[in-house]
This record gives sequence, C-alpha cells and structure tokens, in this order.
Amino acid sequence: MRLPEAPASGSRTARDRAEHIVEGDSAMTAELVRGQNHTLPQTRLEIRVSASSPVVAGATLGDENGVVRGAEWIAHPGSPQLPGLEVSQQAAADHRLAVDLEALPETVHRVTVLLALPVGVGGPTRFGTAAAPFVAVTGLDGTEIATFTLTGLDAESAVSALELYRRQGAWKVRAVGQGYAAGLAGMLADQGLAAAAELAASIQEAVARSLARSVAPPPRAPEGDRVRHASGAPDPGPAPAALPQSPAATPVQPAADPGPTPATAPGGPIDYAHPRRRHPAPPTPPPPTAPPAQPGQAAQPVAGDATGWSMDERLYNQIWGMFEDLARAAAAYRSAVDFAESRMDQELDRSLSDPRNRIGGAGDRAREEARAKRDELTARAREVLDRDLAQLAAEAAVVEPALPAAYAGWDNPVWHAHRVPMELPMALRLGDLHLPERTGLRIPLLVRLPLERGIWVDSGRTASEAAALTGSDRLRRLAVETAVLHAARLLAVYPPGEFSVHVIDPAGSAAGPLAPLVDAGVLAGPPAAGPQGVASVLAHLTRRVDLVQMAVRAGAADSLPPDLDTGEQLLVVNDFPHGFDDRAVTQLRYLADEGPAVGVHLLMVADREDASAYGPVLDPLWRSLLRITPVADNHLADPWVGHAWTYEPPATPPGNRVLEQVLAAVTAARRAAGR
Repeated sequence: MRLPEAPASGSRTARDRAEHIVEGDSAMTAELVRGQNHTLPQTRLEIRVSASSPVVAGATLGDENGVVRGAEWIAHPGSPQLPGLEVSQQAAADHRLAVDLEALPETVHRVTVLLALPVGVGGPTRFGTAAAPFVAVTGLDGTEIATFTLTGLDAESAVSALELYRRQGAWKVRAVGQGYAAGLAGMLADQGLAAAAELAASIQEAVARSLARSVAPPPRAPEGDRVRHASGAPDPGPAPAALPQSPAATPVQPAADPGPTPATAPGGPIDYAHPRRRHPAPPTPPPPTAPPAQPGQAAQPVAGDATGWSMDERLYNQIWGMFEDLARAAAAYRSAVDFAESRMDQELDRSLSDPRNRIGGAGDRAREEARAKRDELTARAREVLDRDLAQLAAEAAVVEPALPAAYAGWDNPVWHAHRVPMELPMALRLGDLHLPERTGLRIPLLVRLPLERGIWVDSGRTASEAAALTGSDRLRRLAVETAVLHAARLLAVYPPGEFSVHVIDPAGSAAGPLAPLVDAGVLAGPPAAGPQGVASVLAHLTRRVDLVQMAVRAGAADSLPPDLDTGEQLLVVNDFPHGFDDRAVTQLRYLADEGPAVGVHLLMVADREDASAYGPVLDPLWRSLLRITPVADNHLADPWVGHAWTYEPPATPPGNRVLEQVLAAVTAARRAAGR
C-alpha cells in the first residue's frame, strides 16, 4: 500500500478531513536524533516515511522484553494488517503506516518500524548510496509530532527506524536508526524471531508480486504538482500530494529542506507540494476562465487547471491529480468507516464487561447508543465522500471532452478529426480506472511515452472471476482486439514513419482480430507464422537492440547501418508460448529487459498458465510487463494506498468505424511523408 506525502501547510487531504471528525490536533514537532525519545500526546497516529527510492516498510510488535514472539507479530507487505496496525503492501518511496496504540494487544509493549531495500528491482542495494530516509510521527490531521532523519547509514540494507514503546502506562517514541548489513533477515533475527530468513524471503516475494500488479504513477516533472485555483471557495476539496514513484517510474529525488513553508494566502492558489521537497515550477499559463463561484459554493472546474508548459501537460497533470484525489477520498471514507466500526466494538466490549449492564435494559441501551454513534460517524464520512465525488465528477465532465486524441477514449469526437501529429505526445491512454464507491466516475489510465515497460494482455480464464465467466475462445479474441486497439493508438499518435508494428501469430489464430491492421497496410510486414517466421522477427529485433546499444555505449550513432530503422518498434506477440522454442523464449526475455531503453517494446497476448511448463524462468518476464485484461477486472493496485482499482479496457463504440478511419489516416500520413 503506497501512501502519500504530508500535505503542505494550509491544506488537508480527504482522509485527514474525514478522520478529523473524531480526532483533535497534535502537539508541537520534536526533531529527534538517534536515541532521543518524545512523549506521544495521542494514541491514533500515522508513521510517514519518505525515501529517495522505493523501500519496504513494515512493523514488528514486541513484548515487555522487546521480543517478537512469532511471524503473527509482524505487519509486512504479505500480511499488512494486525490489530491496531496497518502497513504498506508495496515497496514505495513514500509510505503511511496507520497505528492505533489503544487497539494493540495488552501483551504488546513495543512497535518497531522497519525499513528494508527491495531485492531484485534494480534500485540501491544499500542505504549508503541513497539520500537519508525521513520518518515522521503525525496525528491524523497531518500535524507532525516527532521527526527523524536516518543519517549515517552505509552498507546496511535494512534499518530499525524508530520504536513506539509503553512506559508506566504512557506511550513514547524513540529514534533508533539501527542498520543491518545482513538485511531484513538479520534485523528480524536480532528481535528474537525464529526462522527469520524464511520470513524475510517471503516478504521480498510478496513485494515482487505487488510490483508486478501495480499501476505506476507518471514520473513527475518538477512542474507537475497539481495546483487548484480556489477562486475564493471555502473548501478546495481533496488535497492531493505528489504520488510516490514506483520502481517502473523515475524516483522523486529529495531536495534540500528550504525551511518552514509559508501559509497559503486565503483565496490564492493552493500548493499541495511536499514542504520538504520544493522544486521550481514553470510559470503556469492562465487556465481558461470559469464562471465565478457563488458564496458558499466550490469553484467551477476547468480543464487544464494544473501546472505545465502546455495544455497537454496541464491536462496530463490534472488527470493524475484526479486519480490521487479519488484514491484519497475513498481511503478517507473507508478509514472513517473502519474507525466507526472499531469504536462501536470497543464501546460494546466495555459495556458488556460490566456486570451491571447485564441486568435489565442497560445492556440494550448501551448497544443502541454504540450503534447510533457508529451510524452518525459513518453518515458524516459518507457526506464528505459524496461531496468529494461530486466535485470530481464535475471535473471529469469538463476534462474528458477537452482531451487530445492520445488521452481520449475511442468514443471521443476528437478521433473523427484526428490527424497524425508531427510531435510525440506526453502520454497514452490504456483504458479507464474506477472504484466501487462510484463506478461511473472513470479516471483515464495514462502511461508516459515512450513506453518504459511492455504490456501484457492476459487472456487466461483463471486470472480473475470476470475472466472465468467468459469463454476461452471469446476471451482470446477480446485479448487480441484489445492489443490491436493499443497498437492502432500508438501508430496514430507517433509522427509518420517513427513507429513500426511487428506481429507474431505462430498458428495464425488471430487473423480475424488482426484484420484492421493488415488491411490498412500499417504493419512492418505480414504477421509472422510458423517457427521460421517467429525466428526471423525475433532475430531482426534482437539485432536492432544489439546494434543500437553498442552505438549508444560507444557514442557512435553515425556508425549504424543505413538500412536500420531507428524509429520506435512494437512487437505484438499472440498466444505465447505456443510456437516458441527455448531460443525464442530467451530472445523474448531479452527484448523485454533491454528493448524499452532503445525503442523496442512488447505487447503480449498470453495466458500465464500456458507457460507454466517453463517454471519460474519466466517469472521475471511477467513482472517486467504491465498486466491488463480484456474484460473489466479489479486486478490493478495504486502505489499509494493499494486500492483494488477496476480496469476497463478500451473499446470502440458498437457499429462505429473509428478504428478504420484512424488507421486510414496513418496510412495517408505515411504516404505523404514518403515513408
């Protein structure tokens, strides 16, 4: 579960506002050094972690001697929830860990927050090569109680950051900063856990699985922070902070602490950037004017109401801001409901434990009062959520019609007047995302261009409940049709001749769905079939990757063969691994790993179960690809709070020939350019 940074001074996230219903403000901030402690003024807390690269965050529970009695006393990505404790489900550069000290078992006297570097994701292997992590203990409204910067780390790959401990009936926080060169296993063993190595391996495996299924947020440019113009409105709605970066995206590098953040002037732009991570933003072009807000009403939404150098960049940043807002609004509501339920259970337990309430109607009255409080808190949380969702729905209604073709759905009229651009757009739409709190509120799923990782369209029936209800033949056809729509969109948004599509269809089983690409003449060659066709295409693309890599490393781009196409290449692979021998599988893995850096990308249509005969040798291949489905399914998790987002694949309107029109425009643009 990836969690956001602290909001800037003067702002409050949706979760903060919802939970502020039942909590008060926190104490002044104490900046701790290693070994120093500080009294905690409240028992419901958040531990916020900020690092320069993805880290694994977890927590252990210790008894009066600080001993962890078993694996069930550890909250980690594979088991993120314990009574009174919830941690992230993924490796991330930023985390929020939720702690309710009153809900901890009575035998627990210590909570130790641990950080570890994930294994096998290509990031740092020791903390000494990255900027020092920053940890803050905050109240639910975001007010910092104590902070600690973990300096002095070197060869350590795991660290006990801080501990919350019970002393004479009161809770305190102590800055620890104890590093372990032996990694997560060494740290767990030091806390008295038996089989520490096995548990550490299972935690890293859970992290690897979560990375394979996460939706990577865009690599934020410094100017990409979302800024809403309040226009005098009393409440700007959910206050997003920059999402942390996943390993598939560029990590956010921390800047020097500029000191206290000045308060936001009333009625002015609300800056949601992290106060400890200031970057210069470009001057924001004035957004389109909106009707002035009436007193007591929120400002009218405006398309492009975000920072950026161009309208496309502003829309891109605005869409990701909407994604963050929706994630936070849902997290706030769910957190408030969970708290209301927990509070009711605690009140019922206290009431029923008193023998006097077991006689007469006292027990019934106590139950009715507890349920009434629960219903009141839930209703207030729902009211906040409905307000936030209504604001987001109004914003989506304004933004969607204003999107350029690369960001727009296939039903958007912009495609009917589309012309192949002369410049590459910032991003590409892969489909839509929504949450069960309001399924009609769809957020476009955008990925940056050029693609940083390949795409896998899962055609397996065992992948999800929705897929299991679809026949095998229909599911495979839908998967290929989804791949065709993605390939067509890529062709349509790249300048003429700068993007080529190759297709491998070993058995020729996808002739029908591939017909639009074949008939339009936009493929680099006919779909490759049979062992010789598969070997030929893979050899051609492997040679291209090798030559471009050597030229880049030698700084000799002029030495490339004149017949080598240096434009971006997309390889669409159908029905993998059928028709692939061991050599072909090795080449495909090579293209997945090395291709994106030099402009060769994979779009695979495959059922992972069909490749089970290869064993774990293909696991890195699946993890390197962004998995999407040809039917709606809630398999994607955001890298902040880990919501299960429902992914809606792209589709053209029934009876609409927009796909053929777009491909015809691609063909015409190529002819005009002489390509």
